[in-house]
Amino acid sequence: MVGRMSGPVSRFIDRHYRHFNAAVVKEAAEGYVRHVDAGGLMMVTVAGAMSTAELGLSLAEMIRAGKVHAISCTGANLEEDVFNLVAHKQYERIPNYRDLTPADELALLKRQMNRVTDTCIPEQAAMRRLEHLVAERWRAAEAIGEQRLPHEFLYEVIRSGVLTSLYEIDPADSWMVAAAEADLPMFVPGWEDSTLGNVFAAHVLSGRIKEASVVRGGIDYMTEMVGWYERVTTDRSVGFFQIGGGIAGDFPICVVPLLTQDLGRTNTRLWGYFCQISDSTTSYGSYSGAVPNEKITWGKLGPDTPSYLIESDATIVAPLIFARVLGW
Repeated sequence: MVGRMSGPVSRFIDRHYRHFNAAVVKEAAEGYVRHVDAGGLMMVTVAGAMSTAELGLSLAEMIRAGKVHAISCTGANLEEDVFNLVAHKQYERIPNYRDLTPADELALLKRQMNRVTDTCIPEQAAMRRLEHLVAERWRAAEAIGEQRLPHEFLYEVIRSGVLTSLYEIDPADSWMVAAAEADLPMFVPGWEDSTLGNVFAAHVLSGRIKEASVVRGGIDYMTEMVGWYERVTTDRSVGFFQIGGGIAGDFPICVVPLLTQDLGRTNTRLWGYFCQISDSTTSYGSYSGAVPNEKITWGKLGPDTPSYLIESDATIVAPLIFARVLGW
């Protein structure tokens, strides 16, 4: 039994989640609590469309409560939390999205409503509005010869207060606001594969930005992560909580074999906890569906690392685990 079971969600999980994937949800949450309570840190990786799924409702509180110590996410998740922050009232939910015809999809395009499963993001109110504000920062950095990482530009926009009058949700429900306030270490591999990443490429191609190096890239993120991991693991263990698969998880977990095998720093700590919520399966040969034991062979986890694999929908499971960790 792990502490802080004060809230109704935590009591419900403890009472009913006893078998199969449900049991792993409970065990993974308890393992998370044990790891952090013992002084460990936690890296959370965010793939898929979790920001559009409004994960910020629980992830922001996890950050503020000191239960998340670094995030690796896709460029889409980085920006889509801010899109939701400034344009939420103009989003449209499409409950019958499975029934849409190609003509229906085209009609959404003509209205500049970009669909993510059951939710449409308004291009002008969200994407283009943020584009102008971030592009100002790109040009300002270029003018003084500075180079920054993608998330640092968004942190700057949030901290400047320029978005405050545009907020359409409570900023307490934005995980990016919480991360910016905490100056949370952030790693965004493959940022180019995002709306703002595409926009930045367009600015370079059109000549509005002269130097593509003004926004630092993936190798910079990896070297930053190596430095961060070595610093924090001198006297603490870091756990790895992976939501979904893909580059958001594959990129940061490789920091350990990079250190031990490529740099020869064999005293590097392995990840001290591992949990993945995934709907991918090993039978397709996917990295995202690989069971935790496979990571032992790559020098990422040890045979005694507390490890959990929850084969379920992250939009259902992640908020439940966060609720249990927070004692809700």
